[in-house]
Amino acid sequence: MARYGRIVISRFGGPEVLDVVEDELRDAREGEVRVKVLAAGVSWVERMMRHGSYPGQPKPPFTPGYDVVGVVDQRGPGASRFAEGERVAALTIHGGYAEYIYLREEELVPVPAEVDPAEAVCLVLNYVTAYQMLHRTAQLASGQSALVHSAAGGVGTAFLELAKLAGVTTYATASAAKHELVARLGGHPIDYRQVDFVQAVRDLTRGAGVDAVFDAVGGRHWLRSGRCLRAGGQLVAYGSQHEVGQNRLAALAEDAVSALLLVLWPGRRFRFYAITSMKRDHPDWFREDLTALFDLLAQGKIRPVIMDRIPWREARRAQEILDQGAIQGKLVLTFT
Repeated sequence: MARYGRIVISRFGGPEVLDVVEDELRDAREGEVRVKVLAAGVSWVERMMRHGSYPGQPKPPFTPGYDVVGVVDQRGPGASRFAEGERVAALTIHGGYAEYIYLREEELVPVPAEVDPAEAVCLVLNYVTAYQMLHRTAQLASGQSALVHSAAGGVGTAFLELAKLAGVTTYATASAAKHELVARLGGHPIDYRQVDFVQAVRDLTRGAGVDAVFDAVGGRHWLRSGRCLRAGGQLVAYGSQHEVGQNRLAALAEDAVSALLLVLWPGRRFRFYAITSMKRDHPDWFREDLTALFDLLAQGKIRPVIMDRIPWREARRAQEILDQGAIQGKLVLTFT
């Protein structure tokens, strides 16, 4: 029987816990599609999973990989929506760091044949997250403004590009080495290591503040972000990166207290966003939004920033880059 390779997180820890293993390549089952993976995204989520701090994650050993693009390799009985050889994308949550993955056909979204698989996979998690926060959650309109944290990362660069298309002014926190990228994407860079970003936003907006802040840092950082809002503004929290490496219960308590204070803050709105919750509640929105983004990519209206394309067997190296905090755009694992 044929075999295929995949990456497994064998235990919690650093990049060294990622191992390459091989399994037998079984047939697709009822309603399943076997997908030959072409590209898998690398994200902060996998780093959180490595440390056991991502809500609802599986216990080791498991295969990480939140988002994939591939081709339909085999259809199981009853699976008829996609033809063999057709390009598809999926939000897998885990399992994507593999040469093949088995998915329910309703989880798949068609990918235009003419687009680069590595660029396409950038849209599945990062661009859908940015698009839905911008248009579904905050519902910002042309002429409004936003503060985006971690602006040089995968979601941040996606947000800057989509906000520019929508006519939304963006202020963006990033270290100095990443300011050229942020400015190229239309953001007003703020070096959060050298200046108080709250004061910087006030200065740049002449004391008015912004209409929305998008913050994945969490904890007390949310409270500082709240101070950047104009009256009636909203803070959209879409992660809690500060939990990595901290006592989980203490970090969750800090998040809860900060969220409560923001909810009680007069004239401000506090909202959570999670792509998994949005997809569960509105699966039609996920398919619609990802399809719209694929159209923008095919038309050349968006161009994801790919920091590096890394052979999948070198997934440890991708995780080492994440740990260094030097990300500009998206890391992509390639399968050839």
